[in-house]
Amino acid sequence: MAMNYKKGAEEILEHIGGKENISGMTHCATRLRLNLKDDSKVDTKAVKNVDGVVNVVNKAGQYQILIGTDVPKLYAEVEKLVGGVEANPSGSDKKEKQGIISTIFSAISGIFAPLLPALAGSGILRGLVLLFVQLGWLSETSGTYQILTVASMAVFYFLPVLLAFTSAKRFGADPFISVLIGASLLHPDFIALMGDIGNGATTTFLGIPTVLMNYNSTVVPIILAIWVYSYLYKWLDRKVPETLKLVVLPLVSLAIMVPLTIIAIGPLGVYGGELIANLVNWLIERSSILAGILVGGGWSVLVSLGIHWAVNPIMINNVATYGFDYIVPFTFACNFATIGTALGVFLKAKDRDIRNFSMTGVVTISLSAIIEPVLFGLLVKNKKLFLAQIIGGAIGGAYLGLTKVYTNAFVFGSVTTFPSFVGETGANFINAMIGLSISFVASTILGYIFTRKGEKLVTD
Repeated sequence: MAMNYKKGAEEILEHIGGKENISGMTHCATRLRLNLKDDSKVDTKAVKNVDGVVNVVNKAGQYQILIGTDVPKLYAEVEKLVGGVEANPSGSDKKEKQGIISTIFSAISGIFAPLLPALAGSGILRGLVLLFVQLGWLSETSGTYQILTVASMAVFYFLPVLLAFTSAKRFGADPFISVLIGASLLHPDFIALMGDIGNGATTTFLGIPTVLMNYNSTVVPIILAIWVYSYLYKWLDRKVPETLKLVVLPLVSLAIMVPLTIIAIGPLGVYGGELIANLVNWLIERSSILAGILVGGGWSVLVSLGIHWAVNPIMINNVATYGFDYIVPFTFACNFATIGTALGVFLKAKDRDIRNFSMTGVVTISLSAIIEPVLFGLLVKNKKLFLAQIIGGAIGGAYLGLTKVYTNAFVFGSVTTFPSFVGETGANFINAMIGLSISFVASTILGYIFTRKGEKLVTD
């Protein structure tokens, strides 16, 4: 039965100390993420018992309530009850307590979570277009191909604009002025300044030498720009009289931030983002098998701590910049190892509750790539089963790394996202299927071995 979101929201607020105890909130694909002023006011056991709550994780400076894919509906009800709490309460005491690393993780999840459906949907569409071309169903010279390509790639080209909006919501800046800052980086007249030279072309602004960059599909520059702008916006909001804000605030914001982004912040973000991405990709190139073992086996651990968001921007940047990514396949290995482990439990256990839970997890992950219910409801509570999942993910990840499997999109690993493995040749898709089969079969066998016939579903 579907969760009663209004009732669930009311009960959650009651058990976390009321709306007065919330300094900020947001949500990702599966979790309601709360910044709390005083953790001592929270009754975690009561929160876990709320109908629809799968688990609670207090990590990375946030109180994370795992709901599942319906979390936006619950978030909307909580938002109604809480009122005007910002997603990122800059300057809050909680932010100071949680430390810089936790703050970064929190910010990343808040910025990227709203875009995940668009990124995933676009990635699947792109994979299907490539598949139809390979099957001869679609010609690359046809109008249909061009239109579908535009539909599937627009989210990546205009990523600075989309990230400007979500970053503004996260950092507390004006979202529409932020969007204009992002859009200015993609304006045809700005791109034309680079001429035939491209990245590295130079011009001047008020006599200041300026290095020009192409910002379409970039991630880091606009996030840094809006973070800086959030401080300018808040200062202007305090200093500019109400009667002049309508004109003065956007005028000063654009006049300062667009040149500042183009002159300093943008190039710094481009080179910084490329440095991080190149470092990760270099490590994968040097030891792709080791990378597959570590990510394929360890991804579920990151998910259990809620800090996997720190890696997602690297994958998104790779797809946006290079058109492919090596890390996403390793996350597939983790997901299919989770499916296998759950199936192994289903085949061995006799208890009806744990069998039903396991099979529900198999179907859910296969279709939606959401592993948290199985992760928290089954694996975290049984170390042997968690080990079975980790081993299966590591073995499958090693094969994917050995064969340099890549995806052409940032997607979550499920059966429905297989088109993201379609490449210029069929070898990439075939090796992907072999690697995922290895993860699935190995974890199914180990899950079966590690499960007792009398295994029960642990509910506390």
